[in-house]
Parts: sequence; C-alpha cells; structure tokens
Amino acid sequence: MTVIAALVFELAAGQLGYVECSAGLEPPRMEGGRTELEFADLNNDGHVDIVGIGDHGSPFINTDQHGISVWFGNGRGGWDTFQFGNFGYGGIAVGDVNRDGHWDVGYGMHHNYSGVDLGDQLIEVALGDGTGRNWIPWDDSLAQEGQNWGMFSTDFADIDNDGDLDVGSISFGADDGIHVYLNLGNGAWRRSFGFLGGNSNMEFYFRDVNRDGNADLIAAHGYGSVWFGDGSGNFTPANTGLPQSSYGLDGLSVGDVDNDGGCDVAFANSAGGVEVWVWNDSGQVWQSRSGSLPASGRFDATQLCDMNADGFVDVCALGGGQVKVWTGNGAGNWVEAATITTPSPGGYSAFRTGADFDHNGRPDFVMVTREGSWPNDRNRMHAFRETTSVRELEISAVFPRGREKFCNGSVQFIDWWSEAPNAESTQVKLEFSSDGPAGPWETVADSLRNNGRFQWLVPQGVVSGNCFLRYIVSGPQGSATALTPRAFAVGDTVVGASEAGRLRPVGVRVVPSVARTGVQVVFSPAPGIRGNLLLLDAAGRVVRSQPVAAGAREAFFEVADLPDGAYFVRLDRFATTVGKLVKRQ
Repeated sequence: MTVIAALVFELAAGQLGYVECSAGLEPPRMEGGRTELEFADLNNDGHVDIVGIGDHGSPFINTDQHGISVWFGNGRGGWDTFQFGNFGYGGIAVGDVNRDGHWDVGYGMHHNYSGVDLGDQLIEVALGDGTGRNWIPWDDSLAQEGQNWGMFSTDFADIDNDGDLDVGSISFGADDGIHVYLNLGNGAWRRSFGFLGGNSNMEFYFRDVNRDGNADLIAAHGYGSVWFGDGSGNFTPANTGLPQSSYGLDGLSVGDVDNDGGCDVAFANSAGGVEVWVWNDSGQVWQSRSGSLPASGRFDATQLCDMNADGFVDVCALGGGQVKVWTGNGAGNWVEAATITTPSPGGYSAFRTGADFDHNGRPDFVMVTREGSWPNDRNRMHAFRETTSVRELEISAVFPRGREKFCNGSVQFIDWWSEAPNAESTQVKLEFSSDGPAGPWETVADSLRNNGRFQWLVPQGVVSGNCFLRYIVSGPQGSATALTPRAFAVGDTVVGASEAGRLRPVGVRVVPSVARTGVQVVFSPAPGIRGNLLLLDAAGRVVRSQPVAAGAREAFFEVADLPDGAYFVRLDRFATTVGKLVKRQ
C-alpha cells in the first residue's frame, strides 16, 4: 500500500554501493606525503578527468611523477595518464582565468625547481588550450611576499566580483601562511590579503558562508578556519563557536549541509572522529550538526557531498584503511550508508568527491592513501564509482541549490549530474530566469558537453531574489529537465525579494487525501492568474506538471508510480511557500 505523509523530512535509510575503477591511474607510481586532486573535463570530450601535481615523488623522486598530471576519463571508469612539466608536490585548482573557454589550473607547491617559468614559483597559474596536454605560465608576481618553504592546497573564486577568477593558497606545513591574489587580467596578479607564519593542515577553499554574495575563505590553519570576504579582496576572521587547533582542523571540507544557501564545514577531530558544523546567520555563530557521527575513530579527512543525489548533503570520511559515507537529511541526522575498506594502514594523502565518472547521475570519489609496510610502504591512488545502473536520461541540479546570493558580474560555477545512456551523444542547455520558475528564460549556454560543470558570468542589471536555473539535457533518447530546487538571489537583494514586485505570494500546502495513491494540494489564497503546478524531486527535476486555473483552490497529484523519496510542490508563476512530502511504500 502506498502511504503519503505530508511535511515529513526524513528519508528511509538507503545503502550505497561502490566498485573500484582505478584502471589506468598507475603509472605514474606515487611515493609519499600529501597531494590534492580536482575534477574537470580538461579535453572537453564530455567525461570527467582528474588533475593534480603529485606527491613528494614529483618530480622524478623515486617515481616517474612530474609536473601537471592529468588522468583522462573515458566515461566508464577508465583512465589514461598524461604529464607535463618538471615540478610538483602540492595542491591544485581548476577554472578559466582568462575567459577563453578552456580550463586553466592554479597550484601551490613545494618542489618549484624546474629552472623555467613553468614550475619555478611556489604559487603558479597555467593556461590550458582545451586539450589538457599543453600548459602556458600565467603567473607574474605570485608568491613574492617572502614565501620560502612551500604552498599547497589552492582554489579559484571571483573574490572582487569583477568577472574573472582570483586565486588563493595555503602553506605547505608551517611558516608560509595564507595568500590571496586578484587577477589583473593580463597574466599578472596583486595580493589583496595574506600573512606569513603559523601552522597549516593544508586545506583551502573559497565559498560563501554568510550568503552576502562575496567569497569567503575556509582554511585549515592555526590562526583560524574561516574568514569573511568583503567583495574587494579583504577578509576578517569568523570563527565564533567553531573548534580551533594550533595546526588547523584536520581534513577540513565544505558544503551546504542545511540547504540555507551558505557553506558549512566538516572535519576530523583530535580523537579521529567526524564533526559537521553549520553557520547560524541570526546568531553569527557556528553550531554543531554532528549528531550521530562517530566522536572518535581513525579518520583523517572528510568530504561533504550529496552522495545519493537526494537533495541533502552527506558526509564522507577517510582514514585507518576505511572510507565511510553517512547520508544526511539537512537537520543533523546521519545514517551510515557505505563502507569501503582499503589496504592498511590506509592513511590520508588526498580525498575528493563530487564528480560523476560514469554518467549514472550520482557522484563518485578518488583518494590517495598510504599503503604497505616499511620500507615498502607508499601512496596509491584509487577511484570508486557508485553502482546505480543507468536507466534513462535524467539531469539533476547540483549548484546553485537555492538561497544563495550572487553579485552582478561575478563568476560562478554551475554544476549538474546527469544519468545518461550514451553520454557522448548528449548535450546540455542552461537557462536563467529572474522572474521565478516559470520564466521567461534566457539562454546561459547551449550545446554544452554533458560533463557536469559550466563557468557562468552572472548577468549585470538583474536585481531579483526569485532566480532559477533550468537544466535541459537532450540526445537520441529524448530530453530531461531540472530546475534549481529553490530560488536564489542575484544583485543587491535577498532571496524571496524581487525589485519588479510582480509576484503575488501564494501558499502551497500538502494535505492528506482520501485517495491513497496521491496527494491533495491546497492554495492560499487562490492564484489570481493561470499557472502550472510542479512536482519536483529532491534534485530539482520536474516529475509532474499540470495546469492550474485562475481562482482554483486545490489540485491533486498522482504519485503511486513514483520512487520513494522526498518531493516538493511549487506553483510556478508565484512567490510560493513550497509544499513538501515524502513518499514511502
């Protein structure tokens, strides 16, 4: 019997399955120490690739590692390696810094002794040409403030909201601090924020924590973990309530745990347990959402990612020869859903989630762990893909998720996952609406490779808190559409506000129905003009749509044939209160 429960937030616990897909990751042979890996379709073939600059063995230290290493993905979990340059041992970021449509890289490193322009600075940026095989230095004036030991984890973001990506990096271990540089658009950079000194745990991210539209800085450093950005390149500490460590928080990671549009954090605590903390805007304080996560253990690193693609961020942890995944519900409740065992001792050298290697609509992960016994122990790289079978063409909105705020003219990333049989033959179109989920729609980009990421220049002149993106994937199998699950804001406004003032608030409420196969939807007040009632799954995909006449008081949705899970009901032409339901058999 199908049972519909209105306004229920928890999902039934579900298990996740993973299978290793590491063929082609070695050579190069790895050695030891930390490294950082990122995902991007560097050769624009529609498949996710992995990129890094190696561990302590790069360049050519007891290994064949060297320079920028790219593991080209084939869309089925196989890899082909290419390396370029004579430097390494550090962290990496991917973005288009010169806006030519090709992915570029930025990196911080310890082994900067190439003797040529590419590889002779502790922080560098290199331009790509769309092949993933040619890299040109674009790094004038980076790391000229007294850094003399090494830099590591690196990230890109539009710090000053001027339409190009800026770069930041954290010290390799102690002494060299944190540094942020603004992109001058000509291959030169100017430091806007930074300091020397202190200890580092070598994690670094740019994200917006407090939803003001400005990139904030999140880093594993002894001087603090979070700094709020002001939109001009300056940052101020924002650590109130958050645990601190003189060496920086271990295995720090970022994601929007509570779906409020702001970034939250996870890390491994001093007892080897796993903690999740969210930022409380009203109290201006960090609060624990760790719930039932283990308070102690052997974990070294975390990742925050919606691993089961249900609309809620989950937490992954690595250490002691294991990877564990706990699914979340947005309220701090965690259910263990997967355990992967790796050869001992299995310590953390790199860990990254978020990309879909095999186009099944769910994220996969890659890690580098220390394995074997002395004196033969060394790092090994492993990739794992989630095992849900590909059934039909679908697309899911990953970022924005809703309630974010973006500044006019800033650079942002649009992310998606797509379940896609014959992925090479599919394309993606992205559209933007500043007037609600019914549009009108303006094309952001068309005929994109179905590779999960697009770098977006947020439009000027838009001031609206009712913005949405529409994702359309199409191919020989037909087409599928998804919307951002909730509104986000663009310009000097807040989510839910619109300068145009044309939207009339209409409440949408899900109530019990006599018919056990569906749900009753009640409007309050009745809509004044004709619209469409949408039923969306937790990933923002439209699974039902039906017209609603002007003056209608209620509507009915059949849901008996839908999979179990969380769904949202929205009336598309109005600023609405979104109805929520969970379907269970």
